[in-house]
Amino acid sequence: MVRWQVNLTVLWLGQFLVMGGMTMIVPFLPLYLQELGMKDPHEVATWAGLIFAGNFVTSFLFQPIWGGLADRYGRKVMLLRSGFGMAIVMTLMGFAGNAWQLLILRMVNGTISGYAPAAVALMSTNTPKEKMGFAMGTLQSGAVAGTILGPFIGGLLAEWIGYRYIFYITGILLFAASVLTLLLVKEKFNVKEASAKPKISVIQAFGQLRHVRQLPSLYGVTLLIQFAMLSTMPLMPLFVAELHGQTAGLAFFAGLVGSITGFSNMFASPILGKLSDRIGPERILGICLAGAAVLFIPQAFVHNVWQLFAARFGLGIFMGGLLPTVNALIRKYTPEGMESRSYSFNTSALSLGNMLGPVVGGAISGYFNIREIFILSTILLFINSLWVYKTLLVRKTSIEVNFEDERPR
Repeated sequence: MVRWQVNLTVLWLGQFLVMGGMTMIVPFLPLYLQELGMKDPHEVATWAGLIFAGNFVTSFLFQPIWGGLADRYGRKVMLLRSGFGMAIVMTLMGFAGNAWQLLILRMVNGTISGYAPAAVALMSTNTPKEKMGFAMGTLQSGAVAGTILGPFIGGLLAEWIGYRYIFYITGILLFAASVLTLLLVKEKFNVKEASAKPKISVIQAFGQLRHVRQLPSLYGVTLLIQFAMLSTMPLMPLFVAELHGQTAGLAFFAGLVGSITGFSNMFASPILGKLSDRIGPERILGICLAGAAVLFIPQAFVHNVWQLFAARFGLGIFMGGLLPTVNALIRKYTPEGMESRSYSFNTSALSLGNMLGPVVGGAISGYFNIREIFILSTILLFINSLWVYKTLLVRKTSIEVNFEDERPR
C-alpha cells in the first residue's frame, strides 16, 4: 500500500477503537451509578444525563484550542496526545467511587479528546485530491462502526465481567490504537514553517474562517445533522413500544432501531465518498441533505416497527454521504495551514448538536409528539439543503461559468 492508504487503514482502526471505547459505557451508565450507591431513580437519571453530556460540553469548548496547536505542531502529535490521554482517563473511570468523580473524569475526557478531528485533518492534508472523497467516507465508516458496535459490546461485557472492567478494557483499546498510530502513521508536516507563522487566538482564527462563506454553511450542516438525528432519540424507545407493544423483544427492537441507521451509514459512506470524487462533493451533499429530509417524513406516518426499520435504514444511506462530504469540502475551502482549526470548529459544531438534540427533543416532547418532531427535522434539513444550494452549488456554478467566459477563444 502507498503511504496514504497505510494512514487510512491505521486511522480507520483508530477511529473504530476510539468511538467503540467511548460508547461502550452508554448502555450501563445508570446501572454503574446504582452500583456506586445511588438509589433514587430520578437522581440516577439526572446524573446519567449530566455525566453523558459532560464530555460534549468540554469537547465543544476545547476542540478549537487543540486545532490551533495541531496546525502549529502537527496533527500526529494531537492524535497521540488525545489517544494516550483518553486511555489514561478511561482507565481511571473504572476506579471512580462516586458520581462526582465520574462526571469530572468525563469532562476531563472531553477536554483532552480530539482523535477524530486530528485524524480527519491528517488524512485531508496527506491524501491525493482525487481520492479525498473515498478517504473521508472510509474514515467516517470506521467511526460509525465503532459507534454502532460499542454499546452492543459494552452491554455484553457488562453481563460477563461487570461494569468496572469495561473501563479498563476501553483504556487498553485506546492505548493500542495510540501505539499503532505512533508506529505506523506518517504525515508530511513542516514544523519549522508552521511555527514561524504568527500566533492567532481562537477568536481571531474563527474570524478569519467565517469570512469564507462556505465554511459556516458546512458547520451548520454538521450541527443540524446531529441535532436532527438525536432530537428524537430520547423518545424513540417509547415510540417503538407504541408500534410494537409491550411484548417480549421490546428492548431488542428499540436497540435495533437505534443502530440500523448506523449500519446503512457505515456501508454507504465509502461508496458515496468515491462517487463524490467523480461528480463533486457539493452535489453529493445537496442530494444527501434533500434525501435525508425526505426520509424523515415516512417515519412520522409508520404503523408498525418494520416500516420504521425501513425508513431508518434508508435515512442512514443518505446520512452516509453527509459528514464525509462536509469534511472533504472543509479541506477544499479552508486556507492552507488552518486545516486543523477548521476541523476543530466543525467538531465543536458536532458536539453542540450532540448536546442540543436530546435536550431540545426532550424539552419539546411536552408540546409535540415524536411524529411531529420528525416533521420538524424534515423542515430543518430542507432549509439547510437550500442554504447549501445557495452557498456551495450556486457559487460553484457561477465560478465555473466565469472561468469559461474568461478562457481565450
